Amino acid sequence: MSRARRKSSRRRKSGRAKSTELWAPVPALDEPTPVRPAADPAALIRSLGDPPMPGQGAVAEHYLAAVVERAAALATALAASAGQLADPDDSST
Repeated sequence: MSRARRKSSRRRKSGRAKSTELWAPVPALDEPTPVRPAADPAALIRSLGDPPMPGQGAVAEHYLAAVVERAAALATALAASAGQLADPDDSST
């Protein structure tokens, strides 16, 4: 066995994490709050200004905004499918 291999195997044995109980009971979770879709999901991206890409800032901002808007749409759809979408008339939260 090479010297480097022996060293790495020693390191692995001494660096083992302690085992934990995987199937231990956990406390019950609180009731989830309803999800309210963002009115303008890309507002944060726009507030940062053009990305630092010379000559490509506007195009990069467009693609970043598209990704954020798509993620927001998927999150809204997931919340709706789970029955967790907030009532549009309810503005208390």
